[in-house]
Amino acid sequence: MSAPQIIRTSSGEELVVLPRHEYEALLDRADRAAEDDEDVAIYDARKAELATGDRILPAEVSAAVLRGESRLKAIRNWRDLTQQHLEFKTGIGQGYLSDLEKGRRTGTPETIAKLAQALEVPVEWLS
Repeated sequence: MSAPQIIRTSSGEELVVLPRHEYEALLDRADRAAEDDEDVAIYDARKAELATGDRILPAEVSAAVLRGESRLKAIRNWRDLTQQHLEFKTGIGQGYLSDLEKGRRTGTPETIAKLAQALEVPVEWLS
């Protein structure tokens, strides 16, 4: 790491000049730290749920959510169901299920209840 250059403006503000690759490395570390903070928050929430005895998401579902999947998709995959199979079990169209999983639409309470029943999970897991 090279020594940064400090420039003082006429108003007394100090500016730091550093090579672009070092700047980009700092941004990358900040992004990873923010992601780690999010993971810690999810972990803490799960521990709190365990302490209160609430039903919690299975570890595989939580891991999929951390990788960016929607909760609905993660639970559907955990149950080893395709969208077509879930459509057959619920009567909810596959295209609509896809939209729900991608966050393009939100389900009505009735739709969420149907999905929870078909997936054999608490409604709260899908809310």
